[in-house]
Amino acid sequence: MKRHLLELRTAGSEYISDRCLAFLAAAFGQMGSFDEGLHAIDEGFQFIERTGQRYYEAELHRLKGKLLMAPNSSNAQAEKCFRAAIDVARRQHAKSWELRATTSLARLLRDTNQRDEARAMLAEIYNWFTEGFDTADLKDAKALLDQLA
Repeated sequence: MKRHLLELRTAGSEYISDRCLAFLAAAFGQMGSFDEGLHAIDEGFQFIERTGQRYYEAELHRLKGKLLMAPNSSNAQAEKCFRAAIDVARRQHAKSWELRATTSLARLLRDTNQRDEARAMLAEIYNWFTEGFDTADLKDAKALLDQLA
């Protein structure tokens, strides 16, 4: 992914989007390369500011929160990112992004002994859905709700 992005940049392409950078940040996070992931997130936000295209804005906030939960990082900063992701998703009426961000925040709240708040906020968004319960995000949210019950 890094090599492909370098090739695009070398060719002068403006195609490097917030979506591409979100995928890159997620991959870095899975590899434990948190600083590189945060750099990709910063590039994603720069893309948004430059173009005004905000399709992955909520997901970038959520991914930043996940990256900030790395060892020796601040849960308070991660929580702020998750809440920003939820706010953006709500403004955009993007329920799937809202579900992902709320699930991430609910996990953090569970781990910081705020289970009641976690359960209430996750149940609210989960109960909005009327179909798609076989999707990964809804299965993930349901599993977490069951843990919080």
